[in-house]
Amino acid sequence: MADTEGQQRVITAQEWRDAKLIWDYHRMHHELRPCSAGIGLGSHDLGVASHTVHLYRQGLFPVIVFTGGNSPTTKARFPRGEAVHYREHALELSVPAEAVLVEPKAANTGQNAVFSRQVLAEAGIVPESVLVVCKPYEERRSYATFKKVWPEVDVVCSSEPVGLAAYAEGIGDAKLVIDMLVGALQRVMVYPEQGFTITQDVPEDVAAAFKRLADGGFDSRLLPR
Repeated sequence: MADTEGQQRVITAQEWRDAKLIWDYHRMHHELRPCSAGIGLGSHDLGVASHTVHLYRQGLFPVIVFTGGNSPTTKARFPRGEAVHYREHALELSVPAEAVLVEPKAANTGQNAVFSRQVLAEAGIVPESVLVVCKPYEERRSYATFKKVWPEVDVVCSSEPVGLAAYAEGIGDAKLVIDMLVGALQRVMVYPEQGFTITQDVPEDVAAAFKRLADGGFDSRLLPR
């Protein structure tokens, strides 16, 4: 169903089912456990920072690294950089300043991992484990990236405990959210051969859902072909 000017696309029941299948696949469902450090991946979603603070308050890590510079989609929202705004939000939520480190340069997930490792090393921290906090649909790709770039560290992933429908409602654009789910899954599938991530098994039903949605016009976040 094509978009009409001034109106959002109506998502069909089958498209929602396909999107939910992909959404559930992206979630790693890791059992949370104490880690050496928490790493909040910068994005347009300030909920990542809030969830990182929530986990810090649970005692799951003693130090936070917020990582991320700017992208075309975040520059207007976070003009001083994603990580800087995340840190400011954490301080507003009463996290001690000494517990929050900032990595303000990373432009992709691989750099999030590499540069965060450097920031921790400069602080005298060589972690055995990290708890990576990200958007719900980026858990699997983040895990695969960190394990590729930082293989010696134990990686646990977490994101806000929110369902697809509620997340889409919060963003205010279900079509865009599904586009992002589809784009993230494409990267899970193709990045291993490019050397960016470890390989992740993609079940047949998830791959079929990806094809239906991509062919159906949920393609604004797909990599150029």
